[in-house]
Amino acid sequence: MTVRVPREGRVLFIGDSITDADRDRADGADMGRGYAMMAAAWFTAAHPAHRVTFLNRGIGGDRVRDLRARWEDDCLALAPQVVSVLIGINDTWRRYDSDDPTGVEEFERDYRHVLGTTRERLDAALVLMEPFVIPLDDRQRAWREDLDPKVAVVRRLAAEFDATLVAVDAAFAAADTDDRVWTDDGVHLTPSGHALLAQHWLRAVVPDATPPAHPAPAATAGLAV
Repeated sequence: MTVRVPREGRVLFIGDSITDADRDRADGADMGRGYAMMAAAWFTAAHPAHRVTFLNRGIGGDRVRDLRARWEDDCLALAPQVVSVLIGINDTWRRYDSDDPTGVEEFERDYRHVLGTTRERLDAALVLMEPFVIPLDDRQRAWREDLDPKVAVVRRLAAEFDATLVAVDAAFAAADTDDRVWTDDGVHLTPSGHALLAQHWLRAVVPDATPPAHPAPAATAGLAV
């Protein structure tokens, strides 16, 4: 399913450090240096007349519980027409580096809450991006035990909430190249990794083809300048 972005609409990217990508949080318009910035730039370059506003509210280290805690201020209050969510890898990672797991039931409960609240409060299209890991060693390959059920939750919620799913979990594995082209640590992306992520996002999002309510007047032939 393709998401159509209305003219002069607002698109919100929200999630963890992959979305954050070193954005200046004091500047509400800063898009960071990652896939969100790239997708916004490419969309705008291709469709400048649409005058779409893009916002980034990624915060490094966030889990889905953190997203739920700030959803009112960082999503609902901004009234976007498109909400793009990428969350979940920290819910897995903290199990392995801090012995602080997020159970699948808790993950689904909190994710379902933010989607349900959005459906109740906003007339917004939803884009759900799968969490992913690009394992560089056997230790990270073992993370799949924890991550795979969470990816399944995101897929199930996308179907339930009529959201567009961006299936990125397999995208990196499908590319026939060294995984270090995409990542230095298995989670955070290189510029090439962010570009691949942005490309997949852009395949799911297009401008609304509805003509503007007040089209510009046609140019007059022979008008002196």
